[in-house]
Amino acid sequence: MHKTISLALGSICAIFLFFTMISAIRFVQSAWQPPQLQHREEDRYRLVLVTQDLGTPFWNDVGEGAEAEARRLGANLEVWGTYGEDREDFLKQLEIAIDSKVDGIIVQGMDEDAFDNLTKVKAAFYGIPIITVASDVPMSESMRKTYVGSDALAAGKLIANTLIADMGGEGTVVLMGDQREEYDQRQRVEGIRSVLDRHPGIRIEYVTSSDEEEKIVAATQNVMNYFPNVNAFISVDANLTPAMVQEIGRRSQVEPYHIYSFDDNPDILALLRQGKLDGVIQQSPSEMGETGVRMMMQWLEGETVPLDAEGYLTDIRMLTTEGAQ
Repeated sequence: MHKTISLALGSICAIFLFFTMISAIRFVQSAWQPPQLQHREEDRYRLVLVTQDLGTPFWNDVGEGAEAEARRLGANLEVWGTYGEDREDFLKQLEIAIDSKVDGIIVQGMDEDAFDNLTKVKAAFYGIPIITVASDVPMSESMRKTYVGSDALAAGKLIANTLIADMGGEGTVVLMGDQREEYDQRQRVEGIRSVLDRHPGIRIEYVTSSDEEEKIVAATQNVMNYFPNVNAFISVDANLTPAMVQEIGRRSQVEPYHIYSFDDNPDILALLRQGKLDGVIQQSPSEMGETGVRMMMQWLEGETVPLDAEGYLTDIRMLTTEGAQ
């Protein structure tokens, strides 16, 4: 009798221990799941906006516009990216977004092979649509669905026409660009040249530099040494502008020069208000974010298929010192 009771108790204990171990294993497994994109049941789609310029006023506006439109349309949008143009980490963030199998990615374009491979091959494999925002890349290389942002060619023409109105049809003009010469920069330069080339009295000098401050300073020094009679500067990449303007001011007064740039750098508006720039192309970053999310949702819902390959262009205008006050 005692033996039977002992066997019964042993069996009960073994069964209890078995279920206890199963519960513990399930708890450990659930506790150690890798981090995933936040998802709420009421959200129809999961979207990610990726930039390499987090924390700048320009991209804060892009993100705020995108988030507001996502809330309005019932989507879950997160803003990812890097600070200070860390290109390698930016590409890693883009790859993580693809691996997370989100429904759509809105991304600042980067004109290089690694970006194209991620968008054209990996994102396409998972069926994830890509929309570039603010900075475009060639569609044939990236297979992006569309682009939302400024017309870089038109922006170049606008800045050149403003220069002609201020300076006249004669003089030496220095175009300062980033040595990577990405797609948007090439488009801006093409627009500038298309206007200035119509004036035989204007000489164009195109100078490139890396985005390191000492390299920009050296490039500015060299061009002012070789062309002491230069009349105007157009900084085609806004990230080069602060160091370029600082060096011009160190060498001489900035007032005799006509100096122009674009607004996608956090220091630009301060330079304009100080009178160190004559004009800046002001873009519409909040509109970019809103339109990017809206077009992504229309594609996902099948409302607009295909999207316009030429892109959805946002407003630009010339901002002067008086207008920036």
